[in-house]
Amino acid sequence: MTPADVTYLPEAPAHDAEIEDINAEAFGPGRFVRAAYRIREGGPHERDLSFVALNGGVVIASVRLTRIAAGAGRALLLGPLAVRPAFKNVGIGRKLVRIALESAEKAKAPAVLLVGDEPYYGPLGFSRIPRGQIVMPRPVDPNRLLAVEFVPGAVARLAGEVCHADLARVAEDEPLAETAAMQSKAMA
Repeated sequence: MTPADVTYLPEAPAHDAEIEDINAEAFGPGRFVRAAYRIREGGPHERDLSFVALNGGVVIASVRLTRIAAGAGRALLLGPLAVRPAFKNVGIGRKLVRIALESAEKAKAPAVLLVGDEPYYGPLGFSRIPRGQIVMPRPVDPNRLLAVEFVPGAVARLAGEVCHADLARVAEDEPLAETAAMQSKAMA
């Protein structure tokens, strides 16, 4: 397989079963107790900001983005990112992350957060969120809470418990444009 053999596309409903298979293979049944999974249970992911990699018309990798809130801050949660074992270590996951980040920035998302390893995600622009700034709904190593910021100050606005944006109460001091832009994007 060469990089030319891989096609990257926005996620479509027809990919759902294959994506579920990839996530089950990559993370097993333990995925259901992870903090990020708990957040994703709160509402839908952003299908138009989520992508798949195909080889021969078959989904071999995927990445999803989900709207989140923490205090007055709003962002997107990246994950799960999963690549079939036979296609690992050739750059497919990193390319999917880059595509998702470009799409998030173009959609005017203030920031993207994830739970992951800094050596992998750091070169893609992610850095640690200050310890104690946010709290996940289940235990997470605070060194694995990473974010990339598109709007200056967006990561600093994330404070307290992280939840799906559909479950968050809009803070009175939150700029309406930021919230409205993400909500209208979700409804489109």
